[in-house]
Amino acid sequence: MVESKRVDLDETDRRILDELTRDARQSVTALAAKVHISRAHAYERIRRLHEKGVVLRYTAVIDPARAGLEASAYVTLRLKQNTWDTLGPKLRRIPQVQHVALVGGTFDVMLLVRARGTGELRDVIFERIQPMPEVVDTQTFLIFEDVDVGG
Repeated sequence: MVESKRVDLDETDRRILDELTRDARQSVTALAAKVHISRAHAYERIRRLHEKGVVLRYTAVIDPARAGLEASAYVTLRLKQNTWDTLGPKLRRIPQVQHVALVGGTFDVMLLVRARGTGELRDVIFERIQPMPEVVDTQTFLIFEDVDVGG
C-alpha cells in the first residue's frame, strides 16, 4: 500500500488550491491576482504543490450523458481478505471505472462505473469485475441522475 504523508499547507496554498479547483485553465497571472500574490510566487507555490504530490494532475469535468455515457452505477465490492494490493491496479485499468475507493463498512470497495449503455455496464460488472478472484460479492446501484457539485 502507498503511504500518504500529509503536507503542511498555509492559507495561501489553500487559496491556490481553491482557485485551481474552480478553474485549472486560468492563467497563473489571473490566479495570482485572485490570491493576492505575485505571479512568480504563484508559479513557485504551484510547482511545490506538484512536487509534494498535493496537485496530482489537471483534468476536465464532463457531463457524462452529453459525452455518451448514458449508463452509470455505483458498484460495491466485498473482497477476499488481503487482496486489495492486487485488485486495486486491475480495477484502475478498466476504462469504464472512473473512481475507485477503498472504504470501511459492510463492503470494502466502492466504484463509480460509467458506460455507453446498459449492455456495456452489464458486461463491465458481470464479465470483468465479478470474475476477478479477489471479489467475493458485488452490489450495483444504478444512477438515474447525478450532479457534480465540486468547484
